[in-house]
Order: sequence, then structure tokens, then C-alpha cells
Amino acid sequence: MSNQIKVNELPVPAHFDPDRVGQVWRVPYQQRAGEAQAWAKDHQIWPASQDKLKIALLLIDVQNTFCLPDFELYVTGRSGSGAIDDNRRLAGFIYRNLHRISKISLTMDTHQAVQVFHAIYLVDDHGQHPDPLTMVSVEDIISQRWRFNPAVANSLNISPEYGQEQLLHYTRQLQANQKYDLTIWPYHAMLGGIGQALVSAIEEAVFFHTIARNSQAGFIVKGSNPFTESYSAIGPEVLEDSRGNPLGEKTDQVLRLLLDSDALIVAGQAKSHCVAWTIEDLLKELQSIDQNLARKIYLLEDCSSPVVIPDIVDYTEPAEAAYHRFAKAGMHLVRSTETIDSWPDWGA
Repeated sequence: MSNQIKVNELPVPAHFDPDRVGQVWRVPYQQRAGEAQAWAKDHQIWPASQDKLKIALLLIDVQNTFCLPDFELYVTGRSGSGAIDDNRRLAGFIYRNLHRISKISLTMDTHQAVQVFHAIYLVDDHGQHPDPLTMVSVEDIISQRWRFNPAVANSLNISPEYGQEQLLHYTRQLQANQKYDLTIWPYHAMLGGIGQALVSAIEEAVFFHTIARNSQAGFIVKGSNPFTESYSAIGPEVLEDSRGNPLGEKTDQVLRLLLDSDALIVAGQAKSHCVAWTIEDLLKELQSIDQNLARKIYLLEDCSSPVVIPDIVDYTEPAEAAYHRFAKAGMHLVRSTETIDSWPDWGA
């Protein structure tokens, strides 16, 4: 990246209050737009289209449902305040590097109630649904400890028989592909709900960047298929149903973002799930194109946390193992508190 113009980090705009990152508010768009335009003029920030180096920032599922304590799947990490701390650092990183980040793209986990990982989808012999965070294995389906709920078949335009057949196939595919067992998550990221929305502090930072750099943010919506989980922004956990019909297809949006950029910076939630699986799938795609492209990827370690639910499950070690694999493949593990110019291979 030898043609990078060396520019000091920008100051953080006065409107950003780190203590409010854990709150929800309405972003005053018109006011922020005027401030962003003035900010760009005062700091001589040019439109992103003029960047000599194209630097992309991919934010994965930075949504209320995962990032705020009062919401359904708050990612605490082991510290107990993981996602809030991550987003405080992430917002600061965006503002300080506003003049260098050419494009920001965001993934949006998006669900409805009747989906394979929500309680209503399954019942036991007594018609009871599984509790949130129940792990459902192939053996659980074979033994009929849990089975497809026939009452929701009509709303999915399938037969109860197909629903049960597909559930067995699905759990078998997860096992065969060495994925996590089917997890029954609390209802979360519900389409149109406040939980699906971006964290206010990050939404505001992204909007400010859009206006200051004249660079439209990109959005990747995932997770709407009722028959499969979609941790990865690249494609669903299982691609075909029990009869060989497609459940969904992979998207090339993340790959194109990488190919169109000189560097791709990644952050978001959760480090152990949607971030890890997105990067894993991207790495697989690079193996068939050019493995050296992995060196263009920078993972903000201090802007992502693993799922940790005390006394139930702790995905810290799997997350760290995944990041170790990514680093071994050529990706860079970096911190938002470091200047970009100090990152490994930056400027090489």
C-alpha cells in the first residue's frame, strides 16, 4: 500500500458521547448531515471516489439485539460488557479514520418468528416448545425428543411430513459439516422490530461517514429463510433441503467488497458465530481464487466478542481458535486503538 497518503487520525466529533453507546436514540439526520459536510470542509476530507487506496469496513450484525443489555442476545463476552465496549471503540475508530475509510458495508441479521432456530418451530410429545438456548442434535430428532411443530406447516406452505423430514436432514447436515448443533435462540432480530435496528451510536457514525465522504453505505440482509440458520453473511448453514432443492444461495457481496478494495477491515458480533463463519466462508472462496488475498483482510480483535452465557455455554475458545486459523491463513489481527499505519503489512 505504498501509495497511501500519510494523514494523522482525525479528532472525534463533539456529538459522539462514548457513555451513550449502550442507549437507543433517534439519530438527528438533518443536523448530522450539516455537521458532516462542515467537518469534511474543515478537515479537507475529499469524496471517497478520489481515494488512491480503497479501504472497506465490513460491520457484521452491529444491531441492538446483539449489542445492548436490555435486548435478546446481548453478546457479553467474558467481561460482561463485551459488545458495548466493542462498539465504543468501533465508533471512535470510524470517526478517527473517516478520511481513510472509503466504504462501509453492514450485515443485518433479519428474522421472523417461525424459523428453525426459534422455539415455535419444535415441540415435544406434550406439545411443549424447547426453552431458549436448547441445543438440538441429530439424536434428539431421531428419538423424537424434539420434532417439527405441525401447527406451523401451513404458514410455511409445507406439509408436516416435509417439515419433519427437513428437520432431520438439517441437523444431520450440520453434524456432517462440523457446524454447531442447532441452537434454539430467543426470538431476536425480528423484522421491523427495534432489535433488528443498528446500534444508534454506530448508525450515527455510519451516516456521518456517508455524508462526509459522499459514500453510500451498503447493506447485506441475511437470515430470513425459515429452514436454515444464516450465521455467515456469505450463505446459509445448509444450502439444500432433504430433496436436493435449494434452501438459499451464496452471495458474492462480501467477496466483491474485498476484490474492489485494497484492504478490508472487519468487526462486529458475535466473534464466535456470525463474524467467524463469515470470515471462514470468505477464506474458502479465496482458496479457489487467490490465497494471497487473505493478506488484504484486517480483523479488529477489540471490536468483536464471543457468545458467553454463564453456566450454559462459553464460545471464547472456539472464537480464538478460529481467529488463529485466520491469522495463519494470512489475515491480520489488529486493534482499533492502534493507528492504521502501525498495522502489519500496512504500506507494504
